[in-house]
Amino acid sequence: MSNSNEKKSILIVDDVPANIRILGESLKMLYKVRLATNSGKALEIAGSMNPPDLILLDIVMPGMDGYEICRRLKSSKQTKNIPVIFITAMDQEADETRGLKTGAVDYITKPFSLPIVNARIKTHLELKQHRDILENLSKIDGLTGIHNRRRFDEALEMEWHRAARIGSCLSLVMMDIDKFKNYNDTYGHTTGDDCLKQVANTLLEAVHRPTDLVARYGGEEFSCLLPHTDIAGANAIALKMVGAVEALNIPHEMSTVSDRVTISAGTSVIIPNRRTAPTQLINQADQCLYQAKKEGRNRVISSELVNPA
Repeated sequence: MSNSNEKKSILIVDDVPANIRILGESLKMLYKVRLATNSGKALEIAGSMNPPDLILLDIVMPGMDGYEICRRLKSSKQTKNIPVIFITAMDQEADETRGLKTGAVDYITKPFSLPIVNARIKTHLELKQHRDILENLSKIDGLTGIHNRRRFDEALEMEWHRAARIGSCLSLVMMDIDKFKNYNDTYGHTTGDDCLKQVANTLLEAVHRPTDLVARYGGEEFSCLLPHTDIAGANAIALKMVGAVEALNIPHEMSTVSDRVTISAGTSVIIPNRRTAPTQLINQADQCLYQAKKEGRNRVISSELVNPA
């Protein structure tokens, strides 16, 4: 999805160059226009790291037709929320019904009116923006303002498949605030909430790549997903996080670890493949976190998972 301050991106899918040229010229002043003349290119662009905000799709195309392209887009978690508008010469009621049932948000017949096409695109982009805002709010932790468990689960699944496809490392850091129950019992839940917010913001500041994701996993537990990161890199980030939280100097008189708030961290790394599952990465990080607590807390324990042969 495009940044709200940038031009929105429109993908035009049509095998007739004249149609692409007419639409492209009409839209390029308002939008970033991308072109595809076949189904393979259309699905590739839609499923990329920089997907379009809306797709204008012809139905009659060689090989895979527009109905099937739309069906595939709507069956994929990665592309199902991209609005699809059919623009086609097929003007029968049955054709339009089929197109809308396939998942398209609108159906425009040729010959089309450019002002009407522009008006409908504007309407559907505005609707999508509102849906995206609501969707994003549902993935934010209400207390800390960072990502929540739902967003973490989605990101883990997406990054898992991506890493498996390209043979890249995927790392996970699981963290827990040491003796947080004692902290709440001593200072009260309001102060405990403030502590959670400070820790969350500190963990967030420790990562800088757009693909790195810090989330509140639940209670006083946090997670950090690190794509394309090996064991050394993940361990370095985890150590940075542990040190940064301790450096906050939040008093914790009832901790058996330190006189200030600290965290423990467990790190696991794997190169995903068809014989492994995301739960293995989580379980291994949890085991490392448990070991870190067992060994005295305020530390990092790391482990690299070996893929089955």
